[in-house]
Amino acid sequence: MNYTFNQLRIFLKICQTQSVTKASEELHLTQPAVSIQLKNLQDQFDIPLTEVVGRKIFITEFGKEIAEAAENILNQVHAINYKTLAHKGLLTGRLKFSIVSTGKYVMPYFLSDFLKQHEGVELLLDVTNKLKVLESLEKNEVDFSLVSVLPENIQVEKIELLQNKLYVVSNTKQKFRKKIYDKEIFETLPLIYREQGSGTRKTMEKFIEKNNLPVRKKMELTSNEAVKQAVIAGLGCSIMPLIGIKNELQSGELQIIPVKGLPIISVWNLIWLKGKNHSPLALAFLNYIEREKGNIVQEKFDWFEKY
Repeated sequence: MNYTFNQLRIFLKICQTQSVTKASEELHLTQPAVSIQLKNLQDQFDIPLTEVVGRKIFITEFGKEIAEAAENILNQVHAINYKTLAHKGLLTGRLKFSIVSTGKYVMPYFLSDFLKQHEGVELLLDVTNKLKVLESLEKNEVDFSLVSVLPENIQVEKIELLQNKLYVVSNTKQKFRKKIYDKEIFETLPLIYREQGSGTRKTMEKFIEKNNLPVRKKMELTSNEAVKQAVIAGLGCSIMPLIGIKNELQSGELQIIPVKGLPIISVWNLIWLKGKNHSPLALAFLNYIEREKGNIVQEKFDWFEKY
């Protein structure tokens, strides 16, 4: 046997994602490179690790056993690296986050300088929808989560990071000449929704219900990026977080429709389970956020306050 650390890492990611394509995206490798490493690993075993049915890859029972062993090996290697750095007096370990999809426009700015200061820290950042974020939080699988809608059935502690503003947006081919529109405009706007479980959708539906708006639901899409591209293409309008459309507003691909009662205001919160026993690394990060969040907001999100 002559399998490599890299082959085990790639195979484990394939098992976790159930996809060569998704594994390549998460590892920032090309799909052919991932496929080659999977083949090189497979060539060292007489028993199949995977099987392909149609166009979908499945992990065999033997493959699952190898994946479990690979995870243990990789964890031990990480532990060795952490102990080496800790022996030098450096802050080390893994920080695990689960964040809602729109949070990818927020969280990196609160992490970048901290990670630069502590090179021994490894970041695991899962970007998904709100339901899965809360599931991983409730199972205590992560150190922190980022949400714009606080959970109702989980006791958490929190730090407020940034305002979240949601506006009605359309592409710029449509003309809206009034300085401000009444909410009756929703009768004429075909709205694009996020999927069930999305925090943006929950905020949007709460606003619609509270104001008894006569909306026209056009379609439902599963990511903020998909909604954005659909709006740009002219398939409809949507209520979207300002944080995710900065570039499109500045480039003239999207416009905000001025509607009375908007924007909808919520807050981006960094949350964790109440009473959680934080690692020294997680505590160091919390101290950093408490100390630096004002400077980060002022430096990285000054444009945000102009809307």
